[in-house]
Amino acid sequence: MVYAINLVSRLILLLVAAYKSKKESSGGWLIITASFLLAAFSTEELLLKPLGLNLLQPAAFVLDMVNTSLQGVLLILAAAHLAPTSPERRMRISAISLLAGMVAYLWIVITNASPMDGSFTIKTLGPLMIYAVGYIYMGLTLYRHVVSRSSWQVLFPLGMVLLGLLNATYPVTATWEWFVPYGFLLGTIFRGIMAVGALNFIVWPKISIKPAGNVEIPRGVFMYPSITTASRAIGRLEEIPDLVLVTRRGLDSIKTTVHRDSLVFWITRVTEGELSQSPMVYAIAPTKIGILTDLIAGALNRGYRVVMVEAVEYLIIENGFDNVLKFLLNLKDRVILSGGTMILVVDPGALERHQLKILEREFNMG
Repeated sequence: MVYAINLVSRLILLLVAAYKSKKESSGGWLIITASFLLAAFSTEELLLKPLGLNLLQPAAFVLDMVNTSLQGVLLILAAAHLAPTSPERRMRISAISLLAGMVAYLWIVITNASPMDGSFTIKTLGPLMIYAVGYIYMGLTLYRHVVSRSSWQVLFPLGMVLLGLLNATYPVTATWEWFVPYGFLLGTIFRGIMAVGALNFIVWPKISIKPAGNVEIPRGVFMYPSITTASRAIGRLEEIPDLVLVTRRGLDSIKTTVHRDSLVFWITRVTEGELSQSPMVYAIAPTKIGILTDLIAGALNRGYRVVMVEAVEYLIIENGFDNVLKFLLNLKDRVILSGGTMILVVDPGALERHQLKILEREFNMG
């Protein structure tokens, strides 16, 4: 029974990852799919036993350690693609994951070579540490950047972190005969927790919280000359939890004027990456509007429905009007398809007349 639950949980996780990969055309989810595929199926069971062949025990152990290491490497690599971060940081994490894979390979070769043949603990320590780091890092990435924290979806990353921690103890605890069945049971429970959260992530992918306050936010795309006029139309920003804000305002102002569940992209050249978790604030360079488009699209997929862009004039200075117009129209189409609201805050005096006319044709004047 426990084995069946374990297998079903692995298959559910594989199917969820494959579905997300197909639905979002996501390289990150595709890599997760590859990792979960390795976790779900045994090469020996699928390919060799039907042919009447069996691996020798030493070879089976080595291949198991290779499989284990590869799962961890793939999850670290996938987390780098799922997290909203700069290309430079993504490249660093990718390089680290590949280096970890090389270390694991050398570890397996050295610890299984005669006369260096070591104990079970030594042999499994390297591969399982990489496996554990992969699951823990991916779990934290899903929790911080992907799933809704206010729903059962949080079980997905929670199970991953717990499974990673459990496997970090395996080089030692697997040598305790009395603990082995309990370890397998715990692993099954943690995979089951992951599967429940992953299914919730697919069936109810949207954020469960609703905009608060008494002001009903109209759907569509609008342009306002100031924050004040925009606030009259949509209400106070601190009462809109499903808000994505693109802004140049100061960090202190952001933290005191937006809802704690909001997602904020702070346009700056000074720094990049995550600056705050409540509200979630990311710093991003003004020239990286392609990456910014992908990040906002991901937020819309997760259930955010109100997009406010305040930093239009600054983006135009850094990228030129034509590039910013393409960016805004791309966002406009995505917001309309998601049934949401897009608010453009633009000072008419900061634009040339023909530029303002173009925006007025695309956005309803508020």
